[in-house]
Amino acid sequence: MIARLWHGATPAARAQEYLRYLEQVGLPGYLGIAGFQRAQILTRIEGPTAHFLVVSYWDSMEAIARFAGDPIDRAQYYPRDAEFLLELEPKVLHYEVAAGS
Repeated sequence: MIARLWHGATPAARAQEYLRYLEQVGLPGYLGIAGFQRAQILTRIEGPTAHFLVVSYWDSMEAIARFAGDPIDRAQYYPRDAEFLLELEPKVLHYEVAAGS
């Protein structure tokens, strides 16, 4: 299994609004992609900035490619992301899941 990690940051004052947007638009974007397992959204407020880490789990790199295209480490953005995010980070990270429960 492969974990795909995407990071984004918004002004803290817009954190709840962006979280709702991710739940309504971002997470459903994974559904229906063969090989998608599940996803989690992690948040952290640090002063005036809210950080978001989306961790999605996939069967394989091929499954991720069905979602992300080529290159697979390119971040995928949704139509309103630029309204919220302080920066459109260009890349994501992939990790092989070595252990878990």
